[in-house]
Amino acid sequence: MAEVTGVRAQIAIRVRYFAAARAAAGTEEEVVHLSAGSTLADLVATLSGRGLELDRVLQRCSYLCDSFAVRDPQTVIESGQTVDVLPPFAGG
Repeated sequence: MAEVTGVRAQIAIRVRYFAAARAAAGTEEEVVHLSAGSTLADLVATLSGRGLELDRVLQRCSYLCDSFAVRDPQTVIESGQTVDVLPPFAGG
């Protein structure tokens, strides 16, 4: 992990919410700051800590990182990336 004068470096991730995730988050998008070396699981845990409804929705979501599906929650995310939060959609 990167260190800057004894403090872990921070990364900025753009998070975009869709459908039920947008409603639960109360916003369409935001920038989330995490420690360098953070994973998708770390991001989801940070977001889940904001409330029970958001946590419930996030547990059922799929995630895209810079438009590519991320299936492994231990995938490291980098500063400047965009993570899309996609709840299951009904219909077809």
